[in-house]
This record gives sequence, structure tokens and C-alpha cells, in this order.
Amino acid sequence: GTLAMSRNLCRIGAAPQHVLARADFASINTTQVVLISGGGSGHEPAHAGFIGEGMLTGAVLGGMFASPSSSAVLSAIISLAGPPGCLLIVKNYTGDRFNF
Repeated sequence: GTLAMSRNLCRIGAAPQHVLARADFASINTTQVVLISGGGSGHEPAHAGFIGEGMLTGAVLGGMFASPSSSAVLSAIISLAGPPGCLLIVKNYTGDRFNF
């Protein structure tokens, strides 16, 4: 739903890696540190709703009320980060702390 309604978002990779990003991330990741966060689904638009200019570059989405896997987080880092690097914004939920 969120992806279909916004031209400013794109999906990175294929299922089961649920990573959403700014559609223009390739034009900024060479000059800016990218910001990545995420967490479980079920509180939409909690994570994807913060993607945009001046906010997150990407969000890693887990299953319903479950944190995303560490492989999904790694996929987001590899796909989105450029030479300046990335900053992971980790919330204080136990599953997020384990996997981010």
C-alpha cells in the first residue's frame, strides 16, 4: 500500500528482504551519510512514513510486530550506503537491538 501510493519510494531487493528507500537514494548516497532505521510492521506508517528529504534514506521492515532480520538490515546497508557511510538509527526494542 505505502509503496504503491508514493512515487518518492522504491523497494530495494526482493522478498523476504523488505527494504524501502527514497527513490532518489542513488543521487545522494555519494555525497551524504544515509540514514537507515526500521522495525516490525503493524504500526504503519511508523518506519516507511519517515523516509524522505531531511529524514530517513531507507527503512527495513520486519513482519507483523517482529523485527527485521539481520540479513535484511545488512542488505539495506549494502544497497543504500555510499562512500560517506550510513548511520543506523536503532530504537530501544529488544529485537531491533539484536538485529541492528
